[in-house]
Amino acid sequence: MLSSIKSQSKLFLEDFLQLLETKPASEYIAGSKIYQKPMPQGKHSIIQGSLLTAINQIGQPQQLLCAFPEFRLTTRWMGV
Repeated sequence: MLSSIKSQSKLFLEDFLQLLETKPASEYIAGSKIYQKPMPQGKHSIIQGSLLTAINQIGQPQQLLCAFPEFRLTTRWMGV
């Protein structure tokens, strides 16, 4: 279960990106809330491993894609 750590009537992405990193990491959801991600459990690891294997079996031979476990990426979408 995710726990909300901040709630406002409207929280903009730019404001979220200016906040300091938290441990565990936080997520910006639905344009108005920040949630701290829960620590992964055993089921998470099983699903992650299966998905990683399936993606790499399909994507790597054709050099289309490669899945990286626990790789974190922050993107800034234009116009949002």
